[in-house]
Amino acid sequence: MTEENIKRATLAEIRAMKDRGELYHNPDAPEGPDLPDSFWENAVLIDPQGKTSVHLKLDADVFFFFKRQGKGHITRMQDVLKAYVKAQRAKEASTQTSDPKPARKAG
Repeated sequence: MTEENIKRATLAEIRAMKDRGELYHNPDAPEGPDLPDSFWENAVLIDPQGKTSVHLKLDADVFFFFKRQGKGHITRMQDVLKAYVKAQRAKEASTQTSDPKPARKAG
C-alpha cells in the first residue's frame, strides 16, 4: 500500500460513511493463504515503541512554516525530526567504523 492510498478519517467520519452506505465488507471474500509452520520458525516478535507526549515550545516562524502547509503539520514536524535522528545515527555509525587511531607502541 502506498502513502497516497492511505486515507485518514475520524471515528465520526467513519460512522457517517457507514450510515451513508459508503463502507462495504464482503463476508464471502477469500481469506489469505494459510502460512506453513516453516514460516513461523524464524518469526520474531518486535514490540513497537510507544510515543512520548511532550510539551514543546517552538519559535513562531518554525511553527507557522509547517502550519501553512496545511493539515498534518505536526506529523511533518515529526518526520523532519526523525530524518535528523536518522542522519545523526548514520554519522555516528560512520565515525565508529572509520579508521581508528593506531595504538601507541610501548617503549
